[in-house]
Amino acid sequence: MIAIVNLSHHYTGVNLFDNISVHIHSGEKVGIVGKNGSGKTTLLNIISGKIQPEGGSVSIPKDSVVGFLEQDMSTLNNGILLEEAMNAVPEIIELRKKYDELNDKLANLTEYQDDVYNKYLIDIEKVSDRLQMLDSIKYDELVEKTLLGLGFERSDFHRHISELSGGWKMRVELAKILISRPDVILLDEPTNHLDIDSIRWLEEYLLLYKGIVIVVSHDRIFLDNVCTRTIEISAAKVYDFNGCYSKFEKWKDEMIESELNLQEKQNKEIAQIQQFVERFRYKATKAKQVQSRLIRLEKIKEVEVEVKDTSAITFQFLPAPPSGKVVLEARNLTKSYGEKNVFRNLEFDILRGESVAFVGKNGEGKSTLVKAVTGDIPFEGSLKVGHNVNIGYFAQNQADLLDPNKTVFQTIDDIATGEYRTKVRGILGCFLFKTDDLDKKVAILSGGERSRLAIACMLLNPFNLLIMDEPTNHLDMISKDILKNALLHFGGTMIIVSHDRDFLSGLSTRVFDFHNHTIKQYSGGIEEYLEHNKVSNIDEAMLLRKKQQAAVSKMTAKQENTTVSANRLQYEMQKETERQKKRLQKKIAEFEQLIEKKESEMKDVEILMNSGKADSKAEGILCENSGREIENEQATDR
Repeated sequence: MIAIVNLSHHYTGVNLFDNISVHIHSGEKVGIVGKNGSGKTTLLNIISGKIQPEGGSVSIPKDSVVGFLEQDMSTLNNGILLEEAMNAVPEIIELRKKYDELNDKLANLTEYQDDVYNKYLIDIEKVSDRLQMLDSIKYDELVEKTLLGLGFERSDFHRHISELSGGWKMRVELAKILISRPDVILLDEPTNHLDIDSIRWLEEYLLLYKGIVIVVSHDRIFLDNVCTRTIEISAAKVYDFNGCYSKFEKWKDEMIESELNLQEKQNKEIAQIQQFVERFRYKATKAKQVQSRLIRLEKIKEVEVEVKDTSAITFQFLPAPPSGKVVLEARNLTKSYGEKNVFRNLEFDILRGESVAFVGKNGEGKSTLVKAVTGDIPFEGSLKVGHNVNIGYFAQNQADLLDPNKTVFQTIDDIATGEYRTKVRGILGCFLFKTDDLDKKVAILSGGERSRLAIACMLLNPFNLLIMDEPTNHLDMISKDILKNALLHFGGTMIIVSHDRDFLSGLSTRVFDFHNHTIKQYSGGIEEYLEHNKVSNIDEAMLLRKKQQAAVSKMTAKQENTTVSANRLQYEMQKETERQKKRLQKKIAEFEQLIEKKESEMKDVEILMNSGKADSKAEGILCENSGREIENEQATDR
């Protein structure tokens, strides 16, 4: 259990938490939501121990292991991908190495040394037992399954991590956390760099995970599919609801409405009391009643209503200039990087007014095609941009392309021309930049603030083909809703590259699915695509995957049982051999003692014989000895 008690914390003069308390129990899946800057990431940092709170405490069981996926990538080794993933549980790697070393030493013994031999056997058994406890036999399968589930191909396993983009490095970090199977998983915006298939796989993984999961996300569908509890951080307080995010939104709206009704009734009651007091304050006959109402007024505890934060970016795109009917025309469009073929022989038309969603796994060519359209990269084949088409482009890393040394105001002012130079402050205000923010350097802005500033830059020029590559990363839910509403009212043609299913819902009129160097087109919106894809691909793939996993698990279990049985049998045989050896050594010692005794008695008899006193006494000794020898022989036979 995680116990957060009376937590208080400030950041840059803002009160993030004011004496909040939350208890999270084992097995719970909790979604942390709230506007950008409300303290969600700070809370995860405090739970992980990276930040010490100014007040209160966070308690986690002493032996608990916490895995934390941060938004800002920690440094990874520049080794081989598979090796980095395998090192997620270093103990297994070290134990395997030790097991091999012990077996080599045992096999290379040149002389039979009882103590050394037994010590190696005992050490091997200890290592073997620990490996079995860590489920080492299935570890390789777990590593491979996790990497494949997060979108890596087997051909990627032996690539150097330094070759990967930031998004793929983030997947490596996520894979290591999942493979290590910690007691607590903290995820800060895990879906930002995942495609739809990988997000679905992660959802399934987390649903089966038995530990605590705490997720900060702005992905509604992901939160609904994974989390059974929602905690919102707002105005330094928390609102805790036992249910998914969609139900939380309804619950909070109903709670605020109920509080408003109670407040309205209370205000009416207070007004009536005050009216009575003012009317009869100076009448002696009503003095007692006036006094009673004044006492009643003092005892009324005012109903506090949660003030809903309605501040959000408010903007609309400039009217789209008219363009030709065919906005884009592709024929035999091909793009390769050396021997790597990204896509080949693409054929499609995009017409005026269409809204096309580009979906598919990362690396399948979505952003590459966008760059071909914008003229940023060369290609083979034909790609014609229609008559009077003006392109507005928001790149996936658009926020990172801003000059970090410029201020917020300078960033917009340097782009604005004509009448827009007088509207810079107003435009920035629409994107929630207050007067105090205008002189901030871009370098110190949060990811969400940089994304808002980058979108604001797009408003300064009219265009009729809008291309946005992952525009929702780092935007909170309210900002995403406002952006989506502005796109719905945009009068031109759109190409949206996104993995956010909720954002694309109702926004796209056609879907391009990128897969295996080509695209498959779907008429209708993302809902139709997901439904079709679920039936034809995902369910079948999941069924096949489950069958394969069941077969592998069965085979692995059989091999495991066979290996364990063989090892156990060998060990028992060795132990029995040692027991037999010890019994024989004991018998030999007993016989040696008996021989010494008999030899001593024989000497006594010889002395008697030599002294001429060989009488019945000596004869009795000989008979007695003979009888004992016969008894010992019979006992030995038994």
